[in-house]
Amino acid sequence: MSTKNTVFSGVVISVDVEQVALPNGRTARYEIVRHPGGAAIVAVDAQDRVCLLRQYRPAADGWVWELPAGRLEPGEAPQTTATRELLEEAGCEAGHWEPLGSILSSPGVFAETIHLYLARDLVLRESRHEHYEVIEVHWVPLAEAVRQATEGQLCDAKTVIGIMRGASRLAK
Repeated sequence: MSTKNTVFSGVVISVDVEQVALPNGRTARYEIVRHPGGAAIVAVDAQDRVCLLRQYRPAADGWVWELPAGRLEPGEAPQTTATRELLEEAGCEAGHWEPLGSILSSPGVFAETIHLYLARDLVLRESRHEHYEVIEVHWVPLAEAVRQATEGQLCDAKTVIGIMRGASRLAK
């Protein structure tokens, strides 16, 4: 049996303090950040370049290299989120989509699942960044992005995992 007390509820997240009955018969107190989840896109063009965004992130104290990604809206399927975010952030539509699985961003404290997708057969359109987004769109050779991911130059977890899974899928 668990008890839950929501101590904060905001626009994007809520924070719960829970007393949880564990499988070993004990109970423990957990602070859990609830997030609706998201989708991230490994968009690879005909020249084998991947779309990376250089985005200003106050929580990271500056600029972060990331895949196009965004939050799931209530009742929205992850594929729909991915399609919307690829257009909004990168200015692309994709003719071919492949799921790359999901990841848990930080399961010790966050209840957030991020769904990863490989997008191909891209058509460039106009990006439509939100007023609060400061984003630069870059197209990086996939091999270079893999090198950056493996050598630690990319630090965003969804981006590192997405690039590695996408490159693995394309190598098959």
